[in-house]
Amino acid sequence: MGLINILVAVATAALPGIAVAAGTAGCGKSQPLSDVYRGLTSSGRIRTYSVHLPDNYTETTPYATVLGFHGSSSIGLFFEADTKLSESRFSANKIMVYPDGVGGAWAGANYSEATVDEDLQFVTDLLADLRGEFCVDDARIYATGMSSGGGFVNTIACSEAVGGAFAAFAPASGSFYTDNAAQHGSCAPARSPLPVLEVHGGADASVHYDGGEGEGGVEPSISDWLGYWAQRNGCDDAGKKVEDSFDGDVHHTTWTCGDTEGALQHWKVDDMGHCWASTEINFSQIAAGELPTHIQASQIIMDFFDQFTKP
Repeated sequence: MGLINILVAVATAALPGIAVAAGTAGCGKSQPLSDVYRGLTSSGRIRTYSVHLPDNYTETTPYATVLGFHGSSSIGLFFEADTKLSESRFSANKIMVYPDGVGGAWAGANYSEATVDEDLQFVTDLLADLRGEFCVDDARIYATGMSSGGGFVNTIACSEAVGGAFAAFAPASGSFYTDNAAQHGSCAPARSPLPVLEVHGGADASVHYDGGEGEGGVEPSISDWLGYWAQRNGCDDAGKKVEDSFDGDVHHTTWTCGDTEGALQHWKVDDMGHCWASTEINFSQIAAGELPTHIQASQIIMDFFDQFTKP
């Protein structure tokens, strides 16, 4: 047994009432660089991802870990730059991970080069690689993403086999091609409630809030999609709370699901288009012809993740 495992075992025995972070095999491995680019073979393809370690990273401390999935025609490094999620103000005590989709896309859209099974297998293989190389807290693994990346985050959440590794999910401007009216019945979350938060612009001209035909297939309306998750999570839909702010432009809806308050949440910004919500100008806002908006999605999502640990 390695020294790290011995220390954890002793701590657990000495403090039976105290939860000890579940560190992975990568605990104990020194990491001289804070930014690492890694590759692996998954389903016969070479797949890549980047890792950003927090400034306080030590190989003896298990860290919460967040996977961030880019939108279409993009790469993980662009999502990192756009969202600024690697900045310490958002992720000071987290390992940030940015996977790259095949051909700049994630499975689920009609233009995707990889199948859903292939991309889900990549997530499984990536997590195995992460656990073996870095000190990951296995109870605090999360996923976020934008647009088609947000849609793929939902695909992970709907996979009992793969989604069970995560504590919570937070897609933004999500294109939910695999969770529309025709397919939502096949969603099989690993547990209920499964914490989910979504951020969306009411003026999104690419992934319409009211749903319909999108760039890569049929998308549900966001209201319908939230209804699917309210049902899956056993939420009290009648008792949901809606808080309006910024002269009625921002709407934050919170559901209590079973005994878990806030297990389902939604932020809608009425006048926001297809971009990552930020109070500071970012690349996706520039691309969409948008200006900074009222809310900072990066902070909202990290605060949401901090509320949940995988049981």
